[in-house]
Amino acid sequence: MQRKVISIDESKCNGCGLCLPGCPEGAIQLIDNKARLVSDLMCDGLGACLGHCPQGAITIEEREAEPYDESKVMANIVKQGVNTLKAHLAHLREHQQHEYYQEAIKYLAEHHIPVPTDQAAEEHAKPCGCPGSHAMSFAREEHGGDEATGSRPSQLTHWPLQMHLISPRAPHYQGADLLLAADCVAYSLGDFHKDYLKGKALAIACPKLDDGQEIYVEKIKEFIDVAKINTLTVMIMQVPCCHGLLNVAQEAASQAKRRVPIKCIVVSLQGEILEEEWVN
Repeated sequence: MQRKVISIDESKCNGCGLCLPGCPEGAIQLIDNKARLVSDLMCDGLGACLGHCPQGAITIEEREAEPYDESKVMANIVKQGVNTLKAHLAHLREHQQHEYYQEAIKYLAEHHIPVPTDQAAEEHAKPCGCPGSHAMSFAREEHGGDEATGSRPSQLTHWPLQMHLISPRAPHYQGADLLLAADCVAYSLGDFHKDYLKGKALAIACPKLDDGQEIYVEKIKEFIDVAKINTLTVMIMQVPCCHGLLNVAQEAASQAKRRVPIKCIVVSLQGEILEEEWVN
C-alpha cells in the first residue's frame, strides 16, 4: 500500500542515537553506528522522531510500504518493560491515534498484561481521549415512523459517525449493512432516516474536504474483510466532486479479499433520488 513512512539519509546520520527515544515503537535502531528503519510495519509515519535529529537526516516520504501493525509493535514493546510501554501509549495519545491506542489496549487485555497505572494512562484507557469520540451503540425501539406529521424517531444506532473517528472493529459494524453517506446527503434528503438509515450502520465522509482519504480505503477494506459487512450502500450528492466517495469505496472493494454488493444512490440538490443501482 502507498503510505507515509520515515526515510533516513545515512550520509547525514552521525549515529548519535538521539532519534531512538522519539520512536518508542522500535522502528529505528542503531546498526553499524547508523540509524536505520528496521521495519516498515513498525513505523506509523507520524514523524515524531524528526525533531530529535540534529543532522536533519530523517524525513517523511510516501511510498509503497507494509501496513503499520500495532499488534506486532506491542509484541516488541512489552518485552522492553513498562517504561517503554508507557512511552508508546503516551505517543499514541499525544498524536490522537485513537484507533491504534485501542488496538494496543486490546492487545494488553488479550495477553493479560495490566495497563500502566499512571493517571494519564488510566484516563486514556477509555475508548479515546476525546469524550465525543467514544464508541457507543444504542438500541432503537421499533416504530412505524411513517407518520406524515409529528416527530419521527431517529434511526441512528451508534456513535461516532465520521470516517476518521470510527473503527471498523466496533461491534455495531460486525455483519452489518453499511451505509456510507456523503456529509450533505442527510441535509438534502427529507426522509433519510426513515427510508435509508433504518436497519443500517452509518459512516459519513466528505470526498471534497476531508484530508487523508487513503485511510478511508483501508477502513472500508476492514469493513469488508474484518467486520464482514453484508452490503455497502454509498449515498452521494449529484455534484461531481461527490463521486469521489464512490471511487474510494470501489477502490477499497477491489483490494479487499471478500466481495460484497455495492449500491450507489445519487441525491439531487433538491432532495430527489436521481439514480439508484448496484455497481458491484
